[in-house]
Amino acid sequence: MNSKDAILQKIKQNQPSISTVLPDLSRLGSENFDILDKYKTVLNGIGGDFVEVKDYSEIITFIKSNFDVDKRLITTIPELAEIAAMDWTNDDPHTLENVELTLVKAHFGVAENSALWVTDAILGQRVSTFIAQYLAIVVHKKDIIATMHQAYERIGNQEYGFGTFIAGPSKTADIEQSLVLGAHGARGLTVFLID
Repeated sequence: MNSKDAILQKIKQNQPSISTVLPDLSRLGSENFDILDKYKTVLNGIGGDFVEVKDYSEIITFIKSNFDVDKRLITTIPELAEIAAMDWTNDDPHTLENVELTLVKAHFGVAENSALWVTDAILGQRVSTFIAQYLAIVVHKKDIIATMHQAYERIGNQEYGFGTFIAGPSKTADIEQSLVLGAHGARGLTVFLID
């Protein structure tokens, strides 16, 4: 037996008995609050914006009114092909450096921190949400849940190559607590809450 095996054997022999009962987490998220209102409040608090829309045509109207559609806009959402390119997903990621606005869907949102869950299945390319000047994410109102505990229950058994929670625009603060939005990613996030 070498020294590594001897050490591991000693560790196994000296394990404390586990007699502590784990806490019941089922009560988390049972607080009574309006999930959609909480989501909107938290999103505004972290520098994001939301727009409630009935359908994709209202999103198109909003984009045309609030963004320069002559600049490069990309999407993975077929309903938005009128205003944004869809033929970029196989391009070299470096060619996305001039993207003004990326529009993608989220699988769901979380009210307690306004996070949106996205995976490579809906992103086109992983870098698309981080390299654009501005980011817009579409999520159905019915797909907003209360807490991160519920979110992790939802994604725990899923298969995906890449997934991330996105909450608000990119931001950083220095030791003097000076907050800078758009420091290392999208300068702004608009969440379209669709019926």
